[in-house]
Amino acid sequence: MSPLDTFMFDWFGDTLFNVLLFNIVLVGPASFAAGQAVASTWRSWPQVVAYAALLSAGLRFFDYALAGGELWSIGGFLLGWLVQFAIAGFAHRLTRVRQLIRQYPWLYRRKGLLGWEEQH
Repeated sequence: MSPLDTFMFDWFGDTLFNVLLFNIVLVGPASFAAGQAVASTWRSWPQVVAYAALLSAGLRFFDYALAGGELWSIGGFLLGWLVQFAIAGFAHRLTRVRQLIRQYPWLYRRKGLLGWEEQH
């Protein structure tokens, strides 16, 4: 193993390739869908945090079962949670902006990709 892979395995429980593969390709779309689902039902951020944690726990299991990574890697869990929370948070904000603009066009207009402002 390379020094980078050794560092990644010591801190995050698997190699860089597997960390990226599982975080982005396997669980990333599920995080995006979770963020959209929370926003589409008008729920708040704490649920996004909780769903990201559950997805990160599932991510650790997939990493362990499919790639031989460490199951109880705290660093791997926290890195997975951070990535899944970022993806789900982006989807939540994007969906919330779309909802406000579509449902209340007389009150709000889009301001950039992830923002809105009141119409005067």
